[in-house]
Amino acid sequence: MSATAPAGRPVSGVDVGKIFYKDGVGFRALGDVNFNIEAGSFVSIIGPSGCGKSTLLRLIAGLEKPTHGELRVGGQPVQGPDPVVGLMLQSPTLFPWRTVRSNILLPIEIRGRVSDEHVRSANDLIELVGLDGFEGHYPKELSGGMQQRVALSRLLIIDPDVMLLDEPFGALDEFTRERLNLELAEIVSRTGKTVILVTHNITEAVFLSDWVLPMTSAPGCIAAVIDVPFERPRPTSVMRTEEFNKIVFDVRRALDVEETG
Repeated sequence: MSATAPAGRPVSGVDVGKIFYKDGVGFRALGDVNFNIEAGSFVSIIGPSGCGKSTLLRLIAGLEKPTHGELRVGGQPVQGPDPVVGLMLQSPTLFPWRTVRSNILLPIEIRGRVSDEHVRSANDLIELVGLDGFEGHYPKELSGGMQQRVALSRLLIIDPDVMLLDEPFGALDEFTRERLNLELAEIVSRTGKTVILVTHNITEAVFLSDWVLPMTSAPGCIAAVIDVPFERPRPTSVMRTEEFNKIVFDVRRALDVEETG
């Protein structure tokens, strides 16, 4: 990761739809999704299981193609995977035979030769995410939270302008998840990346984000754009304020309206 990381890029979608076919039968996962995410902002997408949240991330990452509509990153149409966009999944998917440092350096190896600068960047990331002293450890020697720190570092070392996070801490216990959310918020604020997070946790979405986008059940559409006016990064004490809890209620109400009709 360079000392002067580039600013994030805007991400937008116009009438984005996705239909999956099985045995000739179509399932409409996304229907006419529209959004406009500013460069450097943190946005959370939240909604019931099966509403198309992860599908939308895969479309933005260029891993799937929309059935109709257009997605743009940095003003350019998404036509496939792009190095300016990085995706982190719920499972850390670390290679058990590789150490912390070598797992972080894996995407650099795939792209070409690992330089001394890349190794220094990996060491800087290890320090940044609080894994000093564990660089030579293997995944089986790490806790779940530590493994997710490695996965986050592996994403950051490719220095993407846009970070797509698909419930990266969803499988962790509440205390570890809260601690990693604080670390994530601090890292994102330092780097100026554009971040799109998929989550089922309303409080997490409001705490981390500039905007929260509740989604309807399939076919998924964005039901509302809810502004979170607090400056980032935020202290956990903000969660005890009346304004914070009102925003949580607004998100829940948007979801309830769509779920109950």
